[in-house]
Amino acid sequence: MTTEFTALNLRPELVQAVDERGYAAPSAIQAGIIPIMLAGADVIGQAQTGTGKTAAFALPILHNLESNQGHIQALVLVPTRELALQAADAIAEYGQYCRVRVLAVYGGQPYAPQINRLRRGVDVVVGTPGRLLDLLKREVLDIGRLRTVVLDEADEMLSMGFIEDIETILAASPAERQTALFSATLPKEIRRLAERYMREPQSVTIEREQVTVAAIEQRYYLVREGDKLALVTRLFEVENVASALIFVRTRAASSELANTLSIGGLPAEALNGDLNQESRERTLNRFRQGLVKVLVATDVAARGLDIDDISHVFNYHLPDDPEIFVHRIGRTGRAGKTGIAITLLTPYEQSRLREIERFTRRKMTQGQIPTAEDVEKHREMQLLDKLTKGLAHGHAKRERALVDRLAAEGHDPLELAAVAIKLMRGEEKQAAVPEIVPVDQRNSRSGREPRRGGRKIDGRSQDRTSHERGMVRLTISKGKLHGIRPNEIVSSIAHYAEIPGSTIGKIHIHDQHTFVDVPEQYVSRVLAKSGRYRIHKQEVTVERA
Repeated sequence: MTTEFTALNLRPELVQAVDERGYAAPSAIQAGIIPIMLAGADVIGQAQTGTGKTAAFALPILHNLESNQGHIQALVLVPTRELALQAADAIAEYGQYCRVRVLAVYGGQPYAPQINRLRRGVDVVVGTPGRLLDLLKREVLDIGRLRTVVLDEADEMLSMGFIEDIETILAASPAERQTALFSATLPKEIRRLAERYMREPQSVTIEREQVTVAAIEQRYYLVREGDKLALVTRLFEVENVASALIFVRTRAASSELANTLSIGGLPAEALNGDLNQESRERTLNRFRQGLVKVLVATDVAARGLDIDDISHVFNYHLPDDPEIFVHRIGRTGRAGKTGIAITLLTPYEQSRLREIERFTRRKMTQGQIPTAEDVEKHREMQLLDKLTKGLAHGHAKRERALVDRLAAEGHDPLELAAVAIKLMRGEEKQAAVPEIVPVDQRNSRSGREPRRGGRKIDGRSQDRTSHERGMVRLTISKGKLHGIRPNEIVSSIAHYAEIPGSTIGKIHIHDQHTFVDVPEQYVSRVLAKSGRYRIHKQEVTVERA
């Protein structure tokens, strides 16, 4: 295997750019993919995120780039706005000495600036399928002379319902193009896409990170949704958490939780798609330096995150896909160190826990929620530890003089010590231990969501408002009796409304209709497409619950 970038026969200006970024040797996926793409062959790369896939396709594209061409030479399709921006920035950096013109296009932004850039001339376009298709239909995106098409995160684009758009885009591109497909998994739909649109592709597979990592201790805690914050607070008190990564479902949740933890005295910051690349790097540097103890992240924002010193990973919200769970917890226990993965599990998610256990072939241990007494005892142990270390170090001559003076006045030295400790604890301003309502194990084994206030629908009590801040509950006009499944709901909304499927929240499917939580900033966009949504080729309506 190639051990140096200089041995890959890349243009000197590319090697220089790579060297300036601090990379001397290619990663496994880069060493496998780059020679194949340089030879002009189609390729399928199967690897997890964070393995260096962007450079694997960016460097061959830049190597083959012809200067002063008046047409688009390469097209990169990605599932989300965040990945479009990240990939475009990376290609621009690698190509800084090649004078490459790179443009990121994605939904939710005005068309005019993107159209103007295209008309002025672009070498590489990175975009989301929905916006790319719109630009094609407007006849402002000319891909008739493409040399290379890259499908990045193909399985994620599949889950978001973009396959039809991708096929339309591929059909509009030259038959003689080079195609590179990257995907962490290869479901049958992706394989079928490859068979139809790729020419004798070569495969490069980087072994998936070990499903069972011996260095990681895995625990779960059964807790009600409304008590998760209280549980996290207690766990941080009794666990030796050096640094932690907490995974949540939505951007809104990441910002809210990070803010709440910070207010409570725990240095935390959000890592989500609202951050530009510069802000993201600043946040990660503060985390590496220990200035921030906790990162609260979404799965999309955490892609490419490579930090070896994370002691704990928390699944504040359980992911839908077991492979995502494995990828999350694999961020602790690295570089020969031990790690702890903690999952906060609501009673109605127990079936999903079993699914993960079957996938990993490893049982998780149920942890006992620390009691208020446990927290108080831990606080006392920490205080005793401080006092013991203080006694060992000495350096308290002036304080000893004060004690001698008070003792000479007749005060009991033991009483003096007790008062001093009480004053010390008061100055620490320790918060009251938050309450947690125990889960009734007898009523939680069915896996059903606990009942909440609200009117009964389909024989169950269900609120018409979301219980998660920053989310709005919508209703869809189809349900169980129509064969609706959660992944179909996510795919349809993500596809037609052009929003990331990963931001969609809880889904409650009833007999005749379905409730779905959507981030507040996307509600108007989702509702604006009502009447266009289709599931099983049936029209469905979406409106506020």
